[in-house]
Amino acid sequence: MVKRKLDRNDEPVTVLTEPATESPKAKEAVKEKKEKKEKKEKKEKKVTKSKSKSDLKSQESKPESEESAAAAATTTTTTTTTTTTTTTATAKAATTPKPPTDPSFAELGLDPRLVQAVAKQNFEKPTLVQRRAIPLALAGQDVLCKAKTGSGKTAAYVLPVLSAILRRKTTDSTPFTAALILVPTRELADQVFKAIEQFSVFCTKDIQAAKLTENVSDAVQRSLLSNVPDVVVATPARAWHSVSSSALSLDKLQHLVLDEADLVLSYGYDEDMENISRTLPKGVQTTMMSATLSAELDTLKGILCRNPALLDLNEKLGPEDEKLTQFYVKCGEDDKWLISYLIFKLQLIKGPCLIFVADIDRAYRLKLFFEQFSIRSCILNSELPVNTRIKIVEEFNRGIYDIIIASDEKSEVFIDDKVAEVAAAADEERKKVDAKKLKAEREDAEEDGAAQPNKKRKVQKKDKRDEEYGVSRGIDFKNVAAVINFDLPTSASSYQHRIGRTARAGRAGIALSFVIPTELFGKHKPTSLRSAEHDEKVLAKIQRQQAKQDRKVEPYNLSQKQMEAFRYRMNDALRAVTKVAIREARTKELRQEILKSETLKRYFEENPAELAHLRHDGELGRAARQQPHLKHVPDYLLPREGKNALTSGDVGFVPFKKVGGKVRAGHKKGRGHGHKVGGRKRDPLKTFKVRRK
Repeated sequence: MVKRKLDRNDEPVTVLTEPATESPKAKEAVKEKKEKKEKKEKKEKKVTKSKSKSDLKSQESKPESEESAAAAATTTTTTTTTTTTTTTATAKAATTPKPPTDPSFAELGLDPRLVQAVAKQNFEKPTLVQRRAIPLALAGQDVLCKAKTGSGKTAAYVLPVLSAILRRKTTDSTPFTAALILVPTRELADQVFKAIEQFSVFCTKDIQAAKLTENVSDAVQRSLLSNVPDVVVATPARAWHSVSSSALSLDKLQHLVLDEADLVLSYGYDEDMENISRTLPKGVQTTMMSATLSAELDTLKGILCRNPALLDLNEKLGPEDEKLTQFYVKCGEDDKWLISYLIFKLQLIKGPCLIFVADIDRAYRLKLFFEQFSIRSCILNSELPVNTRIKIVEEFNRGIYDIIIASDEKSEVFIDDKVAEVAAAADEERKKVDAKKLKAEREDAEEDGAAQPNKKRKVQKKDKRDEEYGVSRGIDFKNVAAVINFDLPTSASSYQHRIGRTARAGRAGIALSFVIPTELFGKHKPTSLRSAEHDEKVLAKIQRQQAKQDRKVEPYNLSQKQMEAFRYRMNDALRAVTKVAIREARTKELRQEILKSETLKRYFEENPAELAHLRHDGELGRAARQQPHLKHVPDYLLPREGKNALTSGDVGFVPFKKVGGKVRAGHKKGRGHGHKVGGRKRDPLKTFKVRRK
């Protein structure tokens, strides 16, 4: 028994003290162990890649009983755990991709001088439209882009056009018109021209631009185009007039841009566009920008484009990124005026505000209504001169005016296709009747002319409205806090463009719309509007359209009890604003603005500082009945909750007899410090006493 124990104890001694000849076996054993470890590590790598984080956590949190049972293999497990942690870290680094960084303007391939001008304008990063459209335009491809208002579409087509012109002039400096930018309105043309000037600040010698929207003679336009500008900005009518008179040559045109392309045909430029398309050379790159896709774009695409790249860019914003809040108020026709009075007089909405109405008369009615309460406002409509309209928009953007009342006559689109067909048929019938009347008048005139050659015929005056006017589309109103649809538009697309004037460039904004229910339509005839009959149908379309963009149009609830206290003041103001007062105010402002824009034009060119003192929000209501008591809100009409906030710093009304329940000194009874009103007056000479010496 002892020998067996000794023999067993001797075995490990002999193994440890074996000579070097037995080392290969040990080496093979070590190699086998290493291979087993490597196989285990490979298996563990595969497992860690497939398993989730929860599985990894469950593997790490093992019970202590299993660790104590495997205490013998602690040395091997420590090495494997270190390797697994390193492999899991590398797997995490490999599986989590880096967030894609948006390219800068320099990385888009633009000319360095343009990048420098962009930096001067404090543009930090390109928007989605600019990131997608600029590379395609620089590659020479036709682009048809749909993007929301305020997304930076102007820079998306101006920058690649200027970059292509600068690139060409490095090798070929021959002067010719390389780009034609067509816009539907004069205001938008002025905005695009200013954008070109801003982006070409550091390359003014290489790029010349011209704007053909001014009311000037043909000789002046020829002198403007004689310098052969690189870029021409115009409406289609003015562009075709210059081309047909051979003042503008499009033989070497390389770029054609249509901004707000869906409006170009709807504004009646279809014949001009067809004529321009016939004169275009082959290979012209076409870019069309719009906020909506319509049938007009399909026709233009077929005429001008060749396999364009269609960009339908709808940026999906989260609830934290969406900064436009939309409300609607269902109310009667007279309640519109009451709510608008309360909003501006009690300052429920602060900041610059844009109010849209249906026609020019309603704009002047609303302005005269506001003047009754000493609320200052400006008017924008198609009758005003172009210089006045541009100046009003510029001063509004600089914060000089707070309220603009804009008549959006041209944005009216029919509600249903059936209504559109009926209206088109009615237009055709009206044209036929007018043609017959013209023929009859000409025949009568010829007969009268033969009988009485010296008799002069009366010439019917044309409507002096500007056909190239537009406010709701394209114009870059800056820092607009709220858009109020005083008269709801007749289409969802027009609503989309109206509310696009606010919440631009990452700022917050409010859109408030007045909706008249069908049961309340026509109840208040002095302020009734025909298009308001379909407000509820239009509201349903607007809500469906905004729901597709993950937006909500929510009802805005007002306290009827608190509103009723102000109703008598609203009725007094509305009675004072008559049709005669509206007509006189309209002619008065038109006369004033024409005088300011035409007669004093040369004086203001020589003295530009004096132009800043001209204001366009003056009072026009001298013809209306003046009511001074409406210009101040009495304290008793204010609600208790808002009374302290509005009048805490004001002194308020000071009574003559009592202050805090006490009789004021000097007004006690029996003192005789006053006399009754209407009583006998005292003679101061009789009451004068002289001291005796």
